[in-house]
Amino acid sequence: MAHNLLKGKRGIIFGALDPNSIAWKVAERCHEEGAIFTLSNAPVALRMGAINQLAEKCNAQVIGADATSTADLENLFAQSQEILGGKIDFVLHSIGMSPNVRKGKLYTDLDYEFYHKTVDISSMSLHKVLQTAMKMDAISEWGSVVALTYIAAQRVFPDYNDMADAKSLLESIARSFGYHYGKAKKVRINTISQSPTKTTAGQGVKGFDGFYNYADAMSPLGNASAETCADYCLTLFSDYTKMVTMQNLFHDGGFSFTGVSREVMEKYSEE
Repeated sequence: MAHNLLKGKRGIIFGALDPNSIAWKVAERCHEEGAIFTLSNAPVALRMGAINQLAEKCNAQVIGADATSTADLENLFAQSQEILGGKIDFVLHSIGMSPNVRKGKLYTDLDYEFYHKTVDISSMSLHKVLQTAMKMDAISEWGSVVALTYIAAQRVFPDYNDMADAKSLLESIARSFGYHYGKAKKVRINTISQSPTKTTAGQGVKGFDGFYNYADAMSPLGNASAETCADYCLTLFSDYTKMVTMQNLFHDGGFSFTGVSREVMEKYSEE
């Protein structure tokens, strides 16, 4: 049920690849709640995905941008403000990619060129988005930026590899930039630490099914879905969370604060 929670708000949503992606769900819910926004992804992702279907459904324009390029980001913010008719009220950063994961490299045998690319795409891109927006004064006062991270950034899950490092840095950038942007323009910046989610990218991680099932068994509420994550994002874009900033917010069904669950104990208990 829609409540016009975001009526009159303007946004930019990064990373909607296909209907399985969290950013896709966020865009659908933002549209339902009255927001207007542009959609952005890297040119290669635009070719791979089905973002034009989403754009048509949400009456949104697609602006291709490499989030590691400040020139592309400057163009994105300028075009978005022109299209939407004013400053931006919310941004979703849902960006992540690891060549080391894709190539099956072990964490103890990383390709460092790949590693640099992982960090540039998956975490430094957030700093570039924020710095570009701040220099252009593109985000309105009390605007909200949300970046997606996940539970592997705080705990070791071996096959998440250098993506875990990159998302840990992402969380730090949100805290550090959150201070400066908050002081300057009352812009709030948070990260959401999401459960393992059956997105196209997530399911490409080695051992994902085992990780997913383990987290589900550990969490008293079970794994949080892409749909419920989208709902959580909307609350952070809304005016009801104006004083929430610089936080890494766990959206994981209770996983992060559960030492062990009965289900896991029973699995390893002797008969």
